[in-house]
Amino acid sequence: MRKTRVCIVGLGLLGGSYAMALSQKGHQVTAIDKNPEALEFGLNKGWIQAGATADFQGLLREAELVVLCLYPGDMLPWLQENQGALSPGCLITDVCGVKLGIAEEAQALLRPDVEFVPAHPMAGRERLGIWNADCAIFAPANFIITPTPRNTPEAIARIEDLARELGFAHIARLSPAEHDEMIGYVSQLTHAIAVSLMLANDNPRLAEYTGDSFRDLTRIARIDAGLWSKLFLHNRQILTAQIDRFSQALQNLRQQVDEGNEEALVELFHISSHRRSWFDRC
Repeated sequence: MRKTRVCIVGLGLLGGSYAMALSQKGHQVTAIDKNPEALEFGLNKGWIQAGATADFQGLLREAELVVLCLYPGDMLPWLQENQGALSPGCLITDVCGVKLGIAEEAQALLRPDVEFVPAHPMAGRERLGIWNADCAIFAPANFIITPTPRNTPEAIARIEDLARELGFAHIARLSPAEHDEMIGYVSQLTHAIAVSLMLANDNPRLAEYTGDSFRDLTRIARIDAGLWSKLFLHNRQILTAQIDRFSQALQNLRQQVDEGNEEALVELFHISSHRRSWFDRC
């Protein structure tokens, strides 16, 4: 990836991790964030060269690539309000965990001389903010690009280059609809299960007795409430369908346990182990 002037909008965990990775590769990185402490942290670390909480039009005019690290409901208003400051030919991408109702709508409202390529880095951790940023989270992770017919091959290729520059292990393409269907299962449902495990028992001494299995299952229950409530509700129809699908599988397992059906349980465990082995090849 050629050296690029990048402006990150939203310098939190992911935005900070992008800034860390790109600055280490020699790109010129600036940032926009409403929290001056986040900008100061990024400046002190050397992850960004400049930052602003307001009057940031100059940073946008200089940027060749703008990365939107915003909540789902904030992306379209931000683009509507600030696209006039973007330089002609500017490429925009994002990190948002939902795409329907955002990706094509963003492209439709943008000027014809800038291009938005929606993307979703499948990386993160349970601790929030730039203070917990670490570009090492990208190394084992997947990166999903969700192009639409409005996107040019050249712009898509540049976002693939970005993913490689960040260090992602695997890059894939899905349509916005395919993305939200898949994410409803592999990401949102898993967070819903982790949260439900913590809600099902209020014993404050669980940590004194638990093993690694419970810790692993519930790691993501330490959740960004503001972000994930918005992601759940934005994708509510798909997520509720996936919750029903999971509930049916759990009910089937419960039935075999209740009936003492060891043969059926063994078969279910064999299927589960076989399907989990698919991950060993990735």
